[in-house]
Amino acid sequence: MARWAPGASDRLQRAAMELFAEDGFEATTVAGIAGRAGVTERTFFRHFADKREVLFAGEEQLEAVFVDAIADAPADASLAGLLVAALDAGGRALQDVRGRDFARLRNEIITANEQLRERELLKLAKLSHAVAAALVARGVADVTACLAGELVVLVFKTAFDRWIAPDETRDLVDLQREGLAAISDLTRAETV
Repeated sequence: MARWAPGASDRLQRAAMELFAEDGFEATTVAGIAGRAGVTERTFFRHFADKREVLFAGEEQLEAVFVDAIADAPADASLAGLLVAALDAGGRALQDVRGRDFARLRNEIITANEQLRERELLKLAKLSHAVAAALVARGVADVTACLAGELVVLVFKTAFDRWIAPDETRDLVDLQREGLAAISDLTRAETV
């Protein structure tokens, strides 16, 4: 097995995804992933803390995309403008990294395992907190920033679920914008 073969991280991730899909997450071992990727287990652990982390690699980078979009927005950007900037940047980054097919497979694997679903929820909670902190840094009041952070995650998650649906062909960014428009319509709706 190649000890320092280039591209080991990508090969490990591909091998893990294949094995998770074939055998299930629980039945897949680190040894099996490393063997399929043509590297040693030691090489696996240089790239990932455990097999679960293969599914969550890049989490910090995606969070940074949302936060950086808020920080880099024009000084006079409205709160709505900041949310659109964050969602657009995050949506583009997610769909450009691995694409819809990878996202579908990853979602199927996570959905089939309770511990992975919990880890996914933790990731989304961290994203909400990071967005809220970035908004506070821009001068948004704490309560408003907290609600906006939750709103960003809600719009992102709802659009993502639609984006990976079997017959969906629309862009993730477009689906997020639709979600924001729907929320805007809800907030303007007359109370009965």
